[in-house]
This record gives sequence, structure tokens and C-alpha cells, in this order.
Amino acid sequence: MDRKPATLLLVSPVFNEAEHLDRTARAIAAQTVRPDRWIIVDDDSSDDTLAIARRWEAELPFVTVLQADDAEDGPDRLALAREARAFNQALRVAGWEGYDYVGKLDGDVELPPEWFATLLSRMTEEPDLGIGGGRLVEPYPDGWKMIPIPDHHVHGAVKLYRRACLEAIGGIPERLAWDTIDETYARMRGYRTLSLRELVARHHRVWGSAEGRLRGKARHGECAYILHQTWTWTTLRVFKLGRVPPYVVSGLAYFYGYARAAARRTERVDDPEFRRFVRAELRGRLRGGVRGRVEDPAPVSR
Repeated sequence: MDRKPATLLLVSPVFNEAEHLDRTARAIAAQTVRPDRWIIVDDDSSDDTLAIARRWEAELPFVTVLQADDAEDGPDRLALAREARAFNQALRVAGWEGYDYVGKLDGDVELPPEWFATLLSRMTEEPDLGIGGGRLVEPYPDGWKMIPIPDHHVHGAVKLYRRACLEAIGGIPERLAWDTIDETYARMRGYRTLSLRELVARHHRVWGSAEGRLRGKARHGECAYILHQTWTWTTLRVFKLGRVPPYVVSGLAYFYGYARAAARRTERVDDPEFRRFVRAELRGRLRGGVRGRVEDPAPVSR
């Protein structure tokens, strides 16, 4: 008996992506398996992002454009979880419970044509695969370079959730570090999380650079604190980041973010089970296991 095709809802929260959104939309139009519905949520962009999104809404019948609900504003939009809020707004509008899979795609990512076909096939064949994605390469003066991540981490820019997994973890939290909290809970609930090495997309804005690279590194350090990552693990991460541009200060900015969050007693994930699970995974990685490579700890919250 023929299997019913899986249904896919795709959501793209966007802010000031006029430079990149056309490229992203062309790549969606060229997919060998297109989403059943693609909701683009403009979060009060000050450039032509909304107009470009409206043009694609008129051109592609499966596109819907929304404007984000009013939300707190400030210099660090990621810390205010505006991206996660826009994503959840789209889920409510779409009636996401009626889809088999729910994807998130940033407006500066260019997917290869086989992206969704490959992911959906893999996730259909492997029912325990709860969150899937692929790898990202970014532009540098000397060419495209891949962001190093462990296999178990899925970039927040290109996540694909099995609906049952998204339900099991209670959706995505509207807070900083949401894109690691979600996959940690997925593994806690018995699902695997995986970025396929054979799927590579182009991320046209360097990771963590939207509001300044050093501010981005400090934010990542704050995320590590929120996630109950230990001082030992953080110190290893500091040395790792110190070897990437801008050298040394990248690691110091990360440490500053972690230490500042600790000094301020920033609210962490308030779940003892979550804390125990995270620290058990970190101990496993330090011993060289737990679905990842020790040399490439997972980045958090772009």
C-alpha cells in the first residue's frame, strides 16, 4: 500500500533580510519536495524585507506572510527571544498540529534542492529521529567555510521537527538558548537529534555576526550558563573559541558572557532533570562519546 506523503509546515521569522530573502525564496521554490505551507513572519524590519516577502506571497501559492505581534524591543533581539516568539505566532496561525513535520528556516539561508526530500525521507525511515537538519557553510574572504558542530546539534537556522517530538517537548521556549533547550529535551524524551553531513546549505551571514561578533560570543557564553554547562566545559570552550577570529578575544568574550550571567544569577533552565541530563551528556563527551565529537561542542543561540 502506498504511504501517504508527509505534510510539512515551514516557518521563517525574518528581520532585515532584504539582502538575502530572495535567494532563500528561490531555493524554496526549487525544492524537489516543497513545503505544504511556508509562513514568513516579518518582525518589524526597517528595510524592504516585508515588501520582498509580499512579492513571494503573490508568486508562490503556498506562502503566507504575517507581521509579528508587538513585543518588547531592545538592542539584543535574540536575548528578547523575538525570533522564537515569531515562530510560535506562526504555529498558532497555521494550526501546526495538522502537519507531520514543522520546519524553521532563517531568511539568510540558501538550501540545496534536495534538502527537504532528503530530510523527510530519513525521518520517515527513522521514527526516533525527532529533530533533523544539515550543515551550514558561511562566506569568508578566502571562501566558504563550514561551521563545525557535533552530529547531535541542529542549527537553529535550519531545524526540522517531527510533530510528535515538538509536542513531547512542549514546543520551543521563548527565551535565550531555545535552540539547544529544545534538542536537549528531545533527547530526554527518547528522540535522536541529528545534522546530516551530506546536506550542506549556504548561510549568507556569518554565524553570530548580526549584532557584532564579540557580542554574539558573549551571548553564547550566557547561553552556556543558562543551559547548566559547567565551568570545566566552559573553560574548554573558551580555548576552542580563542583559536578562531578574532583570535583570543573570541574566547574571552565567551567567558565574559558566562561569568557575567553567573554573577547576575541569570535565570537558568528551572528543571533539575534537565540539569542532570545536560551534565551527564557533557561528562560523556569529555570521555569521547554521546553522539558528538569532543572537539566540536554545540554552539547555542545564534
